[in-house]
Amino acid sequence: MNFDNIEYLQHGNDRQRQAYSILTNNRVLSKLKQFDPILVGTIPINIDIENSDLDIICCFADKQEFQKSVKDNFSNERSFTIREQPSLDTLAIVANFFLDGFEIEIFGQRIPTRQQFAYRHLIVEHNLLNKHGEKFRQQIIELKRQGRKTEPAFALALGLTGDPYTELLKFETNDKSPNC
Repeated sequence: MNFDNIEYLQHGNDRQRQAYSILTNNRVLSKLKQFDPILVGTIPINIDIENSDLDIICCFADKQEFQKSVKDNFSNERSFTIREQPSLDTLAIVANFFLDGFEIEIFGQRIPTRQQFAYRHLIVEHNLLNKHGEKFRQQIIELKRQGRKTEPAFALALGLTGDPYTELLKFETNDKSPNC
């Protein structure tokens, strides 16, 4: 599965097709093109629940340039906010807003998008869902409906102990792309 291009959403479930339309009609990814945007999270892998947002990760070299671009392109959207957020060992810029009934979160770091935790978790979770099948997918969705975040839901379903974000990365294969 190639998550680098959202074309796959056109052939997905209703929410995936809605997400495709919103992102395409509003040119969200094209406005972020210089920052190597990738849609991650639960919607691409069909484990979203009713209030799941559209998570877009980006890579920036210049924090101020990224913030300015995000503000210039999205600050007029409903409930727009942007903030700096320490994220493990590096700073992240996080913007949130609403477009056509979906919450959008744009998350930028100085880390290439395919090396960011959100992308790495997406790939691992996609592979685990393919390996364990529909019953497992439904179990993850139910755990999310009970209020668990995605990675803790996977960890619980798999019987993992320790930090779920770290434990899931132990399922990675070595197919990472370089640079953003």
